Amino acid sequence: MKHLILTFFCCLVFAGNTYSQDFNSAIGLRIGYPLSITYKKFISESSAIEAYAGYRNFIGASYLSLNGAYQIHKDIDEVDRLQYYYGAGASVVSWNVDFGNGTTSLGLSGYLGLSYTLDGTPLNVSIDWIPTLFINGLAGYGRGFNGGYGTIAARYILGSNSGDN
Repeated sequence: MKHLILTFFCCLVFAGNTYSQDFNSAIGLRIGYPLSITYKKFISESSAIEAYAGYRNFIGASYLSLNGAYQIHKDIDEVDRLQYYYGAGASVVSWNVDFGNGTTSLGLSGYLGLSYTLDGTPLNVSIDWIPTLFINGLAGYGRGFNGGYGTIAARYILGSNSGDN
């Protein structure tokens, strides 16, 4: 099984043509569930790693999440600076609930999104869907599949590939 996963991962990394991103790294906010601080770094022409931490408070519970993702970006040729991306990641979520003991959930996530870098500005925006399978946790709070996660992100570009920013 380990060999199958490693082979699949290598195929994803080396699949297709190389594509170019408009920045090396960026920092910003992910607005959604939860509100998060994000840092994204490209490690090759088409692949990036992203780390983000978030917090959400709602009636009866709150949680803190730490997330990491590996994403592959592909250009959409019809629109300059627009890319789609997909990938996978993991999360650790610490829950605090009013009606019982807190818990920690471990999650495996998929990523599917669009990313756009504004021309002439050091700003990147993205929107994505992050279906997540929580391996453990309290029933209704961090256990099972949740397909409702997604965010809109705005990031300030720290390093540019084009030399403009």
